[in-house]
Amino acid sequence: MFIGKSHELSRRAFMRRTSQLAVAGAASSYALGLAGMGEAAAFSSAGGYKALVCVFLYGGNDHANTVIPYDATNYGRYQAIRGTPGGGGIALPRASLAGTVLNPAGGQTLTDDMTLALAPTMPKMAQRFGQGRMAPLLNVGPLIVPLTKAQYDSNSNASYPRPPKLFSHNDQQSTWQSSQPEGSTTGWGGRMGDLAQSGNTNAMFTAINASGNAVFLSGENAVPYQLAGSGAVTMKSLTNRVYGASDLGDTVRQLTTTHHGHVLQADYATTTARSVTYAGFVNDALATANLSTDFGSGNSLASQLNLVARLIAARGSLGVKRQVFLVGMGGFDHHDGLIGSHEALLGKVDSAMDAFYRATVEMGVSEQVTTFTASDFGRTLASNGDGSDHGWGSHHFVMGGAVNGGRFYGRAPEISVEGNDQVGRGRLLPTVSVDEYSATLAKWFGVSGSEMPSIAPNIGRFASPDLGFMKNAV
Repeated sequence: MFIGKSHELSRRAFMRRTSQLAVAGAASSYALGLAGMGEAAAFSSAGGYKALVCVFLYGGNDHANTVIPYDATNYGRYQAIRGTPGGGGIALPRASLAGTVLNPAGGQTLTDDMTLALAPTMPKMAQRFGQGRMAPLLNVGPLIVPLTKAQYDSNSNASYPRPPKLFSHNDQQSTWQSSQPEGSTTGWGGRMGDLAQSGNTNAMFTAINASGNAVFLSGENAVPYQLAGSGAVTMKSLTNRVYGASDLGDTVRQLTTTHHGHVLQADYATTTARSVTYAGFVNDALATANLSTDFGSGNSLASQLNLVARLIAARGSLGVKRQVFLVGMGGFDHHDGLIGSHEALLGKVDSAMDAFYRATVEMGVSEQVTTFTASDFGRTLASNGDGSDHGWGSHHFVMGGAVNGGRFYGRAPEISVEGNDQVGRGRLLPTVSVDEYSATLAKWFGVSGSEMPSIAPNIGRFASPDLGFMKNAV
């Protein structure tokens, strides 16, 4: 059971704040938004700051070349299935893994006495594992109910329901991000944002998307604030001369922010007006958020995480105590050309996530910020030539000072294409559900047990509402 504390996210407080803001009206000033409500401010002071940062790997990350068996027996099985390195296969050379072997604390024993290593381009993540700051979550994926292979093979969706449209990019991205089929209008990050808004004096900055349009941060009431490049999205025509005209900005402002009788026009005008109003404020706050952490260059994921770090540094100016962020990187759909390209992408993930962790240490919030990965799906263990095809379960990483790192969570799958934890060609049948993943993060974030089904709608069907990879979960 989830045990509540005095600073839990409160549905009733959220609903009161929502109704109060509605009465205040869509045209309320920014100053009124900062003034906030006394109850919300009191909650913020009691709970302290916390943030969740989702790193989404678009395209379906090849988990089998991300977390790789290193012991001789299981590596031999992996190589036999994936093909000899350098001989047209897609197995990574065993010798290249020596620097990224993961030795769990306390002598943890995995399936078939397996020893695992990270891809050779992920030495920083391996180091954070050794420091107890990173934990791999093994074989996680969308599930409606726990499934055995026999139940899956029965094709009885009435008795043993499975997520719809498995192995499809857009469907499974939506399912991962929302725990609901494609077409869902809310994601589990946004639903946490719904609850967190009551603890922020300025709800606008509860859910922040630095990656692009996605359902993950959309809530019933929480609307993701979208960023691009190095800061807030601005309308240049409002501030710059266009074709030599200095008065065009006033015309554009009037056209885009004037309220109209039609409800859709009014909503558009309100949204645009808020965007224009807040952009300057956000960029001013970012300008004062100076960090010495080097995020490098030529890495889009690192640039997004750099922006998130600066927003966290400016949290006092933004008036927030709880935030959920989304960043992402594409290019993981490796039906071909896996070797070389995949390691390069993982190297960027390694560098970006490590720089972000170092930034949280610099800011003194490493215990209060948790970063975690997600992706469309895993991929087949079997090779299709020089790549792999769409799968289901996958391995993911959780990193931060509040993570019970240095050990594995979930169950390591057999290295096989015919085992009881796969459904064909080495497609993993998840043994950990996304609902369990999200519920464990949500509990740490401050979500109460009574609210948990709103975040993870299938959680009541699983035995592990807390997987244990977070410290001091409330």
